[in-house]
Amino acid sequence: MDSKKLRRILEERLQQEDRSFSFDREKDELRIENKDSRKGITVSLPGIVAKWHTKKEQAIDEVVYYVEEALAVMGADHSLSDQEKNIFPVIRSASFPKETSDGVPFFMDEHTAETHIYYALDLGKTYRLIDERLMKKENWTEERIREMARFNLRSLSTNMKKDEVSGNLFYFLNTNDGYDASRILNEKFLKEMAEKTEGEMTVSVPHGDVLIIGDIRNETGYDVLAQMTMSFFTNGHVPVTALSFIYEDGKLDPIFIMAKNRVAQKKNK
Repeated sequence: MDSKKLRRILEERLQQEDRSFSFDREKDELRIENKDSRKGITVSLPGIVAKWHTKKEQAIDEVVYYVEEALAVMGADHSLSDQEKNIFPVIRSASFPKETSDGVPFFMDEHTAETHIYYALDLGKTYRLIDERLMKKENWTEERIREMARFNLRSLSTNMKKDEVSGNLFYFLNTNDGYDASRILNEKFLKEMAEKTEGEMTVSVPHGDVLIIGDIRNETGYDVLAQMTMSFFTNGHVPVTALSFIYEDGKLDPIFIMAKNRVAQKKNK
């Protein structure tokens, strides 16, 4: 599989009379747009090709599903006031786009040096990121959206699966509801996990659909954590960051995990 073949496959599977395709050779990106509204979505092909080598056709199926759902909600009329219970925060990388394809800024907050907080209106199978145009139309303030999103987040399950590796404990939250990484904003949940942690507590959000909490009790644990987060980061549909965070006194500090059997070092913000 290469970008040229992948592009052809995606164009065939996403072809519709009201859609157009454009390809940026320099960036190796394929853009799919609605011919009338000119709204659309851009997908980077190299990352999908890399995933294809491990996930095969599933990698393509995931992209097709993502694009179809995203295009289906573009241009639709949405109301925040009628769907207050469906507003949630979402964690994205610091490099994630800051505005819509037509230049409207998203409503977002800084979180860490590696992550930012966006806000989404859940639409069932997908969601729409809240932008300044929607806020102005609905006459919603930033603080109102923040409060509602955090309140709704606390209602989501925090059940985790546990695994032990070389004397270290790792907890995984992976419900695939679209907000797994967002649980990093649930302060009560993090404090509860800190109380049961015997070693050093780490928090990782390698992609949007997973949150990993580590109870690191020896140096081997850092090596395991580094390999684990990189694997999730590489294979995630919406990568966030391959770095992990030390959680201490209610604060998150990004860390670099150095060579094998070396203690993790905090990264200055």
